[in-house]
Amino acid sequence: MLSGELPSSLGGCESLEVLHLQGNFFNGSIPLSISSVRGIRDLDISRNNFSGEIPKFLEGFRILSNLNLSFNQFWGVVPTGGVFKNASAISVVGNTNLCSPVANLKLPKCKSKETKKRRLSRSLKLILPLVFGLALLGIAMVFSYFFLCSSRKKRKEISLSTLGNTILQVSYATLLKATDGFLEANLIGAGSFGSVYKGVLDEDDKAQLVVVKVFNFLRHGASRSFIAECEALRNIRHRNLVKIITVCSSVDFHGNDFKALVYEFMDNGSLEEWLHPPTGTEELRDHVPKNLSLLQSLEIVIGVACALDYLHNHCETPIVHSIQSQISSVGIRGTVGYAALEYGMWGEVSTNGDVYSFGIMLLEMFTGKRPTNNMFGDSLNLHNFVKMALLGRITEIADAPLLEGGTNENPNQCSGRTHKVEVCLSSIFRIGIACYAESVTDRLKNINDAASELHSIRNTFLG
Repeated sequence: MLSGELPSSLGGCESLEVLHLQGNFFNGSIPLSISSVRGIRDLDISRNNFSGEIPKFLEGFRILSNLNLSFNQFWGVVPTGGVFKNASAISVVGNTNLCSPVANLKLPKCKSKETKKRRLSRSLKLILPLVFGLALLGIAMVFSYFFLCSSRKKRKEISLSTLGNTILQVSYATLLKATDGFLEANLIGAGSFGSVYKGVLDEDDKAQLVVVKVFNFLRHGASRSFIAECEALRNIRHRNLVKIITVCSSVDFHGNDFKALVYEFMDNGSLEEWLHPPTGTEELRDHVPKNLSLLQSLEIVIGVACALDYLHNHCETPIVHSIQSQISSVGIRGTVGYAALEYGMWGEVSTNGDVYSFGIMLLEMFTGKRPTNNMFGDSLNLHNFVKMALLGRITEIADAPLLEGGTNENPNQCSGRTHKVEVCLSSIFRIGIACYAESVTDRLKNINDAASELHSIRNTFLG
């Protein structure tokens, strides 16, 4: 997360041998003072925003055996002496404006100045006759632009507003104000590395409801978790995944590190609240619906399965829902009751572990019982409870609102629905059991299979 230009004082590190600065936000050119660091043998400044020409003085670094300049904004001719003679010792990929007089770097060949002049002369001869005609056309376009401007103004404002969300800059003070000083009343939940608050961002006189995930740096591994989540979230786009608005990496008023992720606020509540309405708070009880219909519940699990399928199978790097970079032999990764058993044995999260957690969530949704329910102990768990009921006792274990049809289900689907509901629930429970298998070898291997079967069940149920 480092930014700015390289300090010229690096030139004073004459005994420096290895310098790795990859994956930051440095910009500007490589300072001339670096030419003094002639003892360097390994230099990696890839994946930054460096620009300018590649310095010729790098040719004089006699013992430099690894030079990685890839994925920056360098331009011009790549030097040919010193380390640049060995194509396997350097990397310049991802710099689209570089050229090379030699072919071994697989870059465009540099054009001579004379060739450029000749081409420019020919181009001018072709272009000049067109200039006058284009000038008249340009005048006409200007008038047309002002004529259409008023009708497009509203559309433009919407577009700029949408773009604004992607580049929104927020500070610690902004988020402190948005959450009323991270007030406990705005606390939505807490996880391994931080707390989640509801807040209101006031930007450009527009109020926007947001969720702010604040990382707790007193917990070991929180910084790595923050970076891991940023890496995972910056390239994912799916309609069933909550949208990240911006990120804040700053310091608080005491000089301590402060990092937070800001998401859009989903105002319909969490699935936990829908399945298990809170008690003791009238405001919450009025806000949360009393039940979900069978069809609504089915749509929800299909949506979750599709999101997991996208994360597992359609991202450049597969993403596991339990994003966590800390390696620990003590703690289990994930929420108690929902984490795969193998997480407690060897600790590595996997897409297969996500399938396990998905199976538990599915069975919880359609039975109305948490896996941590008091009725479950050493000899009985949610998996066994459902598996035993498949032999003719489906309606006994299903959550009551599912059998009633819920408050929002189409009345035309209610007639003669009892048998259809039992068949539907039986198929759903079988998928949940297959996902929830304790043994990895017995478990459904790919969440895509669960998503496909659930789609088929929904289509059958709807006829």
